[in-house]
Amino acid sequence: MFMGEHHHNVDDKGRLIIPSRFREGLGKSFVITRGMDHCLFIYPMDEWGRLEEKLKSLPFTKKDARAFTRFFFSGAAECELDKQGRISIPSTLRHYAELKKETVVIGVSSRVEVWSKERWETYFEESQESFSDIAENIADLD
Repeated sequence: MFMGEHHHNVDDKGRLIIPSRFREGLGKSFVITRGMDHCLFIYPMDEWGRLEEKLKSLPFTKKDARAFTRFFFSGAAECELDKQGRISIPSTLRHYAELKKETVVIGVSSRVEVWSKERWETYFEESQESFSDIAENIADLD
């Protein structure tokens, strides 16, 4: 399980340090793709496989299913860590997530998310105000 919030910088070559506590869970290779809310999602291969199976079962005759799978898979790239624990983020994904320098890498249960620092702070502030309402609407967490 991935959890926690970590602040790192993207270097001039588009490389980002993955927090050491996430590296073991991601394994030797993993997948990075476009996520919701203009962040990036990183999945270990086993989790990516489960997600792929779910998405393959969506009816291709449905416009929204086709649009979502195109969006999700067209941005996907397989990654490996270098010796310093960094990944190279493709320029298309850096552009999508508006990653310039400062980033926030967060653990979200079965995946890791990469956010621009500015987008994360805005998202967090907006969501924080309605956190109780969101929790109440999605599940009984007691």
